[in-house]
Amino acid sequence: MNRHDVEKTVTEYLKPVFGFALKRCRSLQDAEDLSQEIAIRAFRALLVRDDVADMGKFIWTVAHNTLSNYYRDNAKRMVGVSVDEVAELLAAPCADPGNDDDTEALHRLRMEIAYLSKLQRRIVIAYYFENRKQAEIAGELGIPLGTVKWHLFEAKKELKRGMDTMRKASSLQFAPIRFSSWGINGSSGKKSPDEFLRSTLAQNICYCVRNEAKTVNEIADALGVSPVYVETEAEFLEEYGFLQLQKDRYIVNFIISEPTAELLTMQNDMYRRAAELFANDLYDELTSSGILDDPAIRCAQTDRPLSLSEPPKADQNFILWTLIPYIAAWAGEKERENRISFDEVATLRPDGAHNIYQASVAPDALALPDGYVHMDRWCGPMWNGNGQRILWQIDSKWSDRGEHHGFQYAEDARRVLSLYQRAAEERLSKDEYAWLAQRGYIKTNGHADEHFCSAWQIVVLASDEIRDKLLAIGERIKAKHRAEFEALKAPYAEAVLRSVPAHLKRVKEYELQFVFHADGWFLLHCITALLKNGKLKEPTEGQRRALTTLIANG
Repeated sequence: MNRHDVEKTVTEYLKPVFGFALKRCRSLQDAEDLSQEIAIRAFRALLVRDDVADMGKFIWTVAHNTLSNYYRDNAKRMVGVSVDEVAELLAAPCADPGNDDDTEALHRLRMEIAYLSKLQRRIVIAYYFENRKQAEIAGELGIPLGTVKWHLFEAKKELKRGMDTMRKASSLQFAPIRFSSWGINGSSGKKSPDEFLRSTLAQNICYCVRNEAKTVNEIADALGVSPVYVETEAEFLEEYGFLQLQKDRYIVNFIISEPTAELLTMQNDMYRRAAELFANDLYDELTSSGILDDPAIRCAQTDRPLSLSEPPKADQNFILWTLIPYIAAWAGEKERENRISFDEVATLRPDGAHNIYQASVAPDALALPDGYVHMDRWCGPMWNGNGQRILWQIDSKWSDRGEHHGFQYAEDARRVLSLYQRAAEERLSKDEYAWLAQRGYIKTNGHADEHFCSAWQIVVLASDEIRDKLLAIGERIKAKHRAEFEALKAPYAEAVLRSVPAHLKRVKEYELQFVFHADGWFLLHCITALLKNGKLKEPTEGQRRALTTLIANG
């Protein structure tokens, strides 16, 4: 029978079925439970049958069979659907439910059990699905036996209430999202940024309210979890600035990007064309001008053991791996649009962090163009200063720094700068040299207490003059292509802003100011373009630890 006819038939028999149950049960509650169980059994059976000649006889046969189960197993009943049916569906969640109605019942029951309190859920699962005795459950939980019985009774009422309620669930209940990537613009605090949104629940709470503010109960309904868990997590996320509280509703306080194939294609083409213009001109001028031979550009990176008598000199390819993205990021800062300040859109968090957080959710399947450049293991650009110098760095699939800097980068950077300054004046301790060497900043040779030498493996700009000369080259090239850059950026910026919720447009406008400047995508495309045309060569294994790292005057 079709669903509409089944619903009509079962509805006609609800009142007489309830009267049947009321005469045979010990309480009104049991009669309600039994009559609902009869109705559901009849409903599910009729959906798969078209051969019922006598509807009345069929309904009363179902009623008597259900009543027999009631008498035989009175202690093991669950509201709405018998415990036998529930156990059959939920005790083996990987099993095929059999038909669409079983699947629907399975989803509803899972959702309603999730809405029980933590204690009630533990008791229900232990009693009905693990076949544990009530006294055993009481002993394990450290509560009186009467309390277990009371919770089972209350859980049945809650499940009945939930089954009678049409909750506004969303696809997140059964297909939760996962952030495909995340990052920050700004400084980390005492907590690593991934501590806040590493759980599936936290990510889905934020995703659920990315466009519209919702109450805790509305979020719980959409996710199919207990409002108690949502409330606790939402309070934590709001405390640290990842959610905003608007009266009794939460809304996300950072951009969650959901890229489309069209937008990603537009982005990839924009950066590819801009990088081809800029990176090739920059490479050609750096290599033809002779500036790479300036003694103020210092780098002693070597794949060979250090000589105790002859200081090493890095090859130009290694130096260019650092200078090209550094110049691409910093050149033209004075001309860059700067109408929105960082402080205006960044969040100051209780752990001392001051940053803009952003995340992406990638669809299951995207038809990306051939040659799409993926940001694989990319981090940066990152920089930190001590008032005199900065340490600037990019991490990427071409570098090999072992454990990712991430949260510890700022602290490590300050230590590197301090040790660099001291090393120019005195010998460092054995442990300090070992710490720098482990991270690829220096290479050492000899014994610390005898013949000993060390060499910095990173690029050092030893004067303001050489830094300014390098950035001036980049500024001239950006000025040369400014009109082309603006024409490439305009349609992309317009499309991106259309995809961002209204309350976060200001944040995205701030970020768009950095396109073709301190912008990871632009730097990645610059490197990719030069690798593709053979101007840059892949780094050697020995160079990966120190790659794309620079010290300059601040």
